[in-house]
Amino acid sequence: MAHLNAPPTRRERQREATYDEIVRVSAELLAEDAELSLRAVASRMGMTAPALYRYVASYQELVDLVAYELDRNATEGFRAAAERYPADDPAARLTAGCVAFRTWALTRPREFQLVFANPIAEGDIARRELLTVSTSGHFFTDLLYEIWERYGFPIPALEELHPTVREAVLEPLIPAKSEHIPEEKRGLLWLYMRSWSALYGVVTLESTGHCDPRVIASGALFRATVLDWLEPLGMGGDAERLIAILDEEMARQRPPSS
Repeated sequence: MAHLNAPPTRRERQREATYDEIVRVSAELLAEDAELSLRAVASRMGMTAPALYRYVASYQELVDLVAYELDRNATEGFRAAAERYPADDPAARLTAGCVAFRTWALTRPREFQLVFANPIAEGDIARRELLTVSTSGHFFTDLLYEIWERYGFPIPALEELHPTVREAVLEPLIPAKSEHIPEEKRGLLWLYMRSWSALYGVVTLESTGHCDPRVIASGALFRATVLDWLEPLGMGGDAERLIAILDEEMARQRPPSS
């Protein structure tokens, strides 16, 4: 069975390098506010469009590949911000990670939109499953689980949930580990969904400019949204310290245009 651990072949390495180049070139096009298309990517790589089809067979496949890798790379930045704080302080880590998420969305709005405004059609099981392995989703929900373990905030019982929500938390299709959460505690996943939608909602409004520009520049709406969730997530008693961390991180990570 030693062959299972064999190093990649030259051909496999070349193929992986080509995928890396596809992602890099696509990110460059997004940063330049240029069109992202199979033809544009192939042209910049010095390939023909048919040659590129050997790696990505459609525009949607290109978008999914690039979105996944951009999300993975961005999450490394969220993690680096979080890891400035001790491993036994998930509340501080989550605070720093949320600010880093906002900073990425404001400074790289087209990357953010490609990752998070990439519709999944009803019944598209393969792409739905791809969403469940989102790196950023696991990063944030893992921290929320650690916060729950530390602070023990209340979670809804299954019988308190709407039947559709109950089904969704028992058989989740979200980027979160759930196997280790006992069935009777799956109301925690509903808190995951609600708190994530609050963070995602305000950051989307800011990143797309669908908000008063003065409010975006000040960060006031984002700050208020984060503070609104301290109490529901059991961190109300630690609010003074976390507010200081939030303000410090927002000053440290302030986007250049703010």
